[in-house]
Amino acid sequence: MPIYSSDSDNETMPQTKLFGRQRSIRSVLGGGQVADVLLWENKKVSAALSVGMTVLWLLFEVAEYNFVTLFCHISIAAMLIIFIWFTTADFFNWNPPRIPGSILDKSTFNEFAFTFHERSNQALSKFIDIARGKEPALFFMAIFFLLMLSVIGNYFTFLNFLYICFVCLQTLPFLHNKFEDEVEMYAGKLIRQVKKMFRRFDSSVLNKIPRGPVKEKKLR
Repeated sequence: MPIYSSDSDNETMPQTKLFGRQRSIRSVLGGGQVADVLLWENKKVSAALSVGMTVLWLLFEVAEYNFVTLFCHISIAAMLIIFIWFTTADFFNWNPPRIPGSILDKSTFNEFAFTFHERSNQALSKFIDIARGKEPALFFMAIFFLLMLSVIGNYFTFLNFLYICFVCLQTLPFLHNKFEDEVEMYAGKLIRQVKKMFRRFDSSVLNKIPRGPVKEKKLR
C-alpha cells in the first residue's frame, strides 16, 4: 500500500517556482521586445496595442462593424489624409511629410514569430506529456479545466475569446512579475491542496479498484 506524506510535511516543503520553472517570467516570455510589451516595460507600445485592440473589439463586437467595410473606410480616410497633406505641402512650398515605408521592423517580426513558434512547441509537448498520464494530477485538472472552458465558451463568440486571451496576455504576466512573491505563495498553497485531494482520491478510490492478475511473460 503506498505511503503518503502528511499534510504537515507538505507545508514544510521548500517553496518552488510556479509550474516548476527555474527562470524569471521575462525569460519564460522569450525576453527581448516581446517581453517588453507583455511586461509593460515599453509602455508606449503596450498602451498603443491595448487601445488598438480594444477599439477593434468595440467596433466588431459592440458596434457590429463589418471587417471589409471597416477596412475600406480606413483605407479611404488614409488616402484622403495623405492626399490633402501632400497637396497642402506642395501649395505652400512646405517640406513633404515623411511617411515610414514599414510599420513593423523585420527583426521585431522575426522575434515575435520565433517566440510564438517556440512557445507553441513547448505547449504541444506539455499537452502530450499530460495526455500520456505522466502526471495524473495534471491530467485530471486539465480535463476539468477543458470541460469548464467548453461550457464557458458557449456564452462567448470567437472574437470575445480572442480579446479575453489578449487581455490576459497583457495583464497576467505584468501582475505576476510585479507581485511575484505573493503569487508564488498563494499558487503554491493551492497546488499543494490540489495534490493532497488527489492523493486522498487515489488512496480511497483508485487503489481500491480491483485489478486482474498480472501475467508474467514466459521466457523462451
